[in-house]
Amino acid sequence: MYLEKLPESRLSVSVGQHSDRGRKALNQDFYGFREPAEPLLGSKGVAVALADGIGSSEVSQVAAEFAVMGFLDDYYCTSETWSVQRSAERVLGATNSWLHSRTRDSPYRYDKDRGYVCTLSALVLKSTTAHVFHIGDTRVYRLSGASLEQLTEDHRVRVSADESYLSRAVGFNPQIEIDYRSLEIGRGDVFVLASDGVYEHVDGRFMAAAIRAAHGSLDEAARAIVDEAYRRGSDDNLTVQIVAVEDIPAHGVSEVQRQLARLVPPPLLEARAEIDGYRILREIHASARSHLYLAQDVETQALVALKTPATDVHGDRDHLERFLMEEWIARRLNSPHVLKPFARTRERRFLHVAMEYVEGQTLAQWMTDNPRPGLEKARAIVEQIARGLQAFHRMETLHQDLRPQNIMIDRAGTVKIIDFGSARVAGVSELAAPLERSGIPGTLQYSAPEYFVGDPGTERSDLYALGVITYQMLSGRLPYGAEAARVRTRAAQRKLQYQTLLDEQRDIPAWIDAAVRKAVHPDPLERYEALSEFVHDLRHPNTALLRPTPLVARNPTLFWKGVSAALGLALLLVLLAQHA
Repeated sequence: MYLEKLPESRLSVSVGQHSDRGRKALNQDFYGFREPAEPLLGSKGVAVALADGIGSSEVSQVAAEFAVMGFLDDYYCTSETWSVQRSAERVLGATNSWLHSRTRDSPYRYDKDRGYVCTLSALVLKSTTAHVFHIGDTRVYRLSGASLEQLTEDHRVRVSADESYLSRAVGFNPQIEIDYRSLEIGRGDVFVLASDGVYEHVDGRFMAAAIRAAHGSLDEAARAIVDEAYRRGSDDNLTVQIVAVEDIPAHGVSEVQRQLARLVPPPLLEARAEIDGYRILREIHASARSHLYLAQDVETQALVALKTPATDVHGDRDHLERFLMEEWIARRLNSPHVLKPFARTRERRFLHVAMEYVEGQTLAQWMTDNPRPGLEKARAIVEQIARGLQAFHRMETLHQDLRPQNIMIDRAGTVKIIDFGSARVAGVSELAAPLERSGIPGTLQYSAPEYFVGDPGTERSDLYALGVITYQMLSGRLPYGAEAARVRTRAAQRKLQYQTLLDEQRDIPAWIDAAVRKAVHPDPLERYEALSEFVHDLRHPNTALLRPTPLVARNPTLFWKGVSAALGLALLLVLLAQHA
């Protein structure tokens, strides 16, 4: 069975740029544009940046060039799993730190206005979204009718009609505050980046008219705007960048989807069959969605776990995309506690995923074999799972289906997280057609309550699942029984009652119970902020968690009923006293 091919639409832009030193001896503006080839074009988009040096500094042009080139180079070196916002803000934060430290090590350390500082505006177009980043008084506009809509706010404080100063700039302070906004784009949208030497002398109507009069020659339009600003008396450097969106990816075609278009779903495999250089040894597991085989690489003789989609889902594009997405995610994670993909040394013709073969058992099997594990054994497993989850979260990825069946323990006792079919990747979610699954993404018993009321998952949702697994290892049951999976309203979420781990059958300290209780709290804001905090509290008693919780926090409904009853009784006593 072959899937219908997706159209090869992709993001396409045209750019016009022009800069002039104007009436100054030196041009301290710097600008740049980057349009990478696939797959980076799909995963990271197109980037444009403009920096404006500060006139009071003799080295500001160095800062402007470093800021723009650093942004355009380093942004594309960030992980494809990261969102545009996280990638850009990390790069700009590092740029700011370097420029600030260079000023501190220079003769200008006591006069920051003369140091390595600049203003900067950057625009990233990815899929069908424009991402705007801004520090200072350069501007980003969008063409709207006969004028321009300003998308940024000047970080300039006006002292008087003739005097003002910058309140924010790159390199000015040890930390940087970046304005960010995102907006949907369409074919024909036009964006303009301009330095203050231009927009203070040429209004939006002139710029819009110049762009339309150029009939697609954006370099000519940029030059016409700069020349007009000079003619009107601008005494500053002048720079304009114009970006026109010519096409957008109608289906958000990703690297995974392009692979899917050329790979053939394999037939049902049997022992001794060969597929793309792998020899099938035996079947490990089969389900309605996939088949897992123990296979051997014919060239290297290495053992691999080969996963193929079940024949019943060969026509299900969404399932096959998520199937390939598992390998895409695995190749971008680096942790001994996350299942690794097998190194691919040859082209494949069939749709399959080769992963490292782990000889061992699932955590579900381990719990069956160890119904009453020692506290130290349970802690050691939880700590390894947490380290694996941290590898996901560093890549801005949520696992979303953490459960005992998706955790392997090898013969050496190393724990590995497997099966990434429900994972949510921030960078992929920004595509026009992200690989998302409707409904609850994971297994109901381990899914955090916020999923059931329609809220998106966070890192604390994965923490909740780890807390449930910890509770189950120590008690053999679930913290809320079957009730958590029935939650459909926030009121029901608040009424969930935690069942303590403490009983006469197991020697579990109260501080362990308190840590697990916090990890599986129905309200994500009441859980630990980080996995490391939970792991720490499993080894070090946190006395703050042992303090009695006020009734208003434990059961607000009962608290307010009690308050109402007390007020009613007090009112009744007052009335009786008046009639006595």
